Amino acid sequence: MSVWESLAVFAAGIGAGTINTIVGSGTLITFPVLLATGLPPVTANVSNTLGLVPGSISGAIGYRKELQGQRARIIRLGAVSLVGGLAGAVLLLTLPSDSFDTIVPVLIGLALLLVVLQPRLAAALRRRQEAAGADPGHPDGGPVLLSGMLLSSAYGGYFGAAHGVLYVGLMGLLLREDLQRINAAKNVIAAMVNGIAAVVFLFVATFDWTAVLLIAVGSTIGGQIGAKVGRRLSPTVLRGVIVTVGVIAIVQLLLR
Repeated sequence: MSVWESLAVFAAGIGAGTINTIVGSGTLITFPVLLATGLPPVTANVSNTLGLVPGSISGAIGYRKELQGQRARIIRLGAVSLVGGLAGAVLLLTLPSDSFDTIVPVLIGLALLLVVLQPRLAAALRRRQEAAGADPGHPDGGPVLLSGMLLSSAYGGYFGAAHGVLYVGLMGLLLREDLQRINAAKNVIAAMVNGIAAVVFLFVATFDWTAVLLIAVGSTIGGQIGAKVGRRLSPTVLRGVIVTVGVIAIVQLLLR
């Protein structure tokens, strides 16, 4: 990488760590930047996954106050999510690389749709909580949430863009819980899924270690930024940035 490319990857890592902590979808920032440096899509994806693990951990530490009392829930949901993340990582390595080139633009498009729909999911959460007095529901979401987390984590292990948004949407709709506490749990589970996928990739995939290091340092800084100032940022602005960068990523992949 040139000096300017390295700076761009580092800055993208900070942005991704910040956005992942607040809403998820940070991969939509780092992945297109890695592609722009000339990395092949699969190498860019596995390097990005490993690099974002420290950022996820940093964000989870920043939300440690909201994690109090959620240990049992995170263990239960995290165990299922680890299985899903492992399955997704194996799929990435076993499917032909041409399949990745075909599938990822579709996955990014789906992720962008989820980002756009997030306000509707939040509104549905509020309506459910207002009506929950007569129907408390399952305290941990039951089999429906477990199944949803399994499938979302398989997607996260395969590519990872916006699986945090999926987590927030699922837990928000199926748990009677404050949204900030849900976001805190999301950060921990996302770190677990990225971690298990990264462990698999370490043994069999090709990494660009410069990219990994730059994203790791940047996302760690971004995780702390996201935890401290995320609640003050306009979700509309963040959503607009994510959608713009995601569209650029789709165009880049389709033109390769």
